[in-house]
Amino acid sequence: MFSWLGKQGGGRERGGGSDVVQTVTGGLRDLYLRKLLPLEEHYRFHEFHSPALEEADFENKPMVLLVGQYSTGKTTFIRYLLEQDFPGMRIGPEPTTDSFIAVMYGDSEGSIPGNALVVDPKKPFRKLSRFGNAFLNRFMCSQLPNQVLKSISIIDSPGILSGEKQRISRGYDFCQVLQWFAERVDRIILLFDAHKLDISDEFSEAIKSFRGQDDKIRVVLNKADQVDTQQLMRVYGALMWSLGKVINTPEVLRVYIGSFWAHPLRNTENRRLFEAEAQDLFKDIQSLPQKAAVRKLNDLIKRARLAKVHAYIISYLKKEMPSVFGKENKKKELISRLPEIYIQLQREYHISAGDFPEVKKMRELLEACDFTKFHSLKPKLIEAVDNMLANKIASLMSLIRQEESNMPTEMVRGGAFDGTMAGPFGHGYGEGAKEGADEDEWVVARDKPAYDEIFYTLSPINGKISGISAKKEMVTSKLPNSVLGKIWKLADCDGDGMLDDEEFALAKHLIKIKLDGYEIPGTLPSHLVPPSHRKPFQTTE
Repeated sequence: MFSWLGKQGGGRERGGGSDVVQTVTGGLRDLYLRKLLPLEEHYRFHEFHSPALEEADFENKPMVLLVGQYSTGKTTFIRYLLEQDFPGMRIGPEPTTDSFIAVMYGDSEGSIPGNALVVDPKKPFRKLSRFGNAFLNRFMCSQLPNQVLKSISIIDSPGILSGEKQRISRGYDFCQVLQWFAERVDRIILLFDAHKLDISDEFSEAIKSFRGQDDKIRVVLNKADQVDTQQLMRVYGALMWSLGKVINTPEVLRVYIGSFWAHPLRNTENRRLFEAEAQDLFKDIQSLPQKAAVRKLNDLIKRARLAKVHAYIISYLKKEMPSVFGKENKKKELISRLPEIYIQLQREYHISAGDFPEVKKMRELLEACDFTKFHSLKPKLIEAVDNMLANKIASLMSLIRQEESNMPTEMVRGGAFDGTMAGPFGHGYGEGAKEGADEDEWVVARDKPAYDEIFYTLSPINGKISGISAKKEMVTSKLPNSVLGKIWKLADCDGDGMLDDEEFALAKHLIKIKLDGYEIPGTLPSHLVPPSHRKPFQTTE
């Protein structure tokens, strides 16, 4: 069925969760080389948009790119995740990280300078050589044997400063480098300091360079323990307002609030919030290995759509050029009419406006081109890409779903991630429905005297109250019927449609859990089963 997947399509001998990634990797690489690359080369796609993909681009682990202004805690965040220092790490209140550092797994600790890194075929950085020595002297790979890095790689970027001087003094196009990374990473994390929310011109340009990668962006509001609750609300509102001016999406970006370093919290009143936010962020990062195949597939689809649009633009410009006289004037006219050409191509080929490249950038690139050397439209190349999108990609997607359902969940392990999984300091331990799980006494018994007073006002018969009587009391909580129905089902342990004093106390306890902001469990945990119902309840399971 999947004979077109290439050499690694049948590689099942490796076993475990890596099978689906290996299979999809082979399939994607084969599709790109046979279907998409010919179209890109024919219409000079690599000169205008993105270099050709190499084997390392398909084989590499999920990557996380950290971007932010200086002293927002990017390097400290990596140190927090790894729980160890890495080569090249410098932390301080002043602008310390002046290089792009790829933090990756290695059997021994060490660093590789940029010029050596871009000639290594096993690393996905070879195409960065086009940014020249000014960039390569500010690029390095930091390798170390760390459990976290067995699943993901992390890219630390230079702190972004304000002022035109900083942009000029870099010696390379900072935003172009960020765009190159953004196209290849699985997650882009923008870090903000709770005390420095202003978005400088360069940071604004950097964020705009992530256009088309909005689904990868997450925002971290770091050092939030340094302000109190009232100030935090104002800071959060100001951050959302600032982001709304530079990120043009109708959806609200997910912002994670916390203090991501291994030091005591300066302000503990929002501790629960910070723990919940950290847990959500960890889950998002931990899921990257499992979603890596889908991400690569999605990026290939985006690339194919852009390559098709590029082919239509280039072939249209070629068609409009005169054969002998007036070539330069016609070129200037076509460049000035580019927005109109976009609209015409949208209508002719039924293409979404969002698939077209930015007019300003395209104009700048076209200025240096000889339109007479462009190629005319070649329908067979377009048809090959259309076939890939309509049939091959769909088959590969179904393979991913099939394999993922049959394999164990692959997650990031080690470092700070292990500290959130189990034990009394795991997220949610001893809270909500988990409260009292490690105690001998029934946790509901603490408040049972108060619940008993209410129970006996409901006129129990033979030690039990009817469903109608219980409903009158339970609806005073103002919880919706869907929630109260779930609570009733959990509390009526023997399923007789009535509640005794212990079952009623359990119902009131579950209501309290929900009113305190926790979720009701799907099944009743063993430690919440009323003592008089434990044996029969457990026997009937």
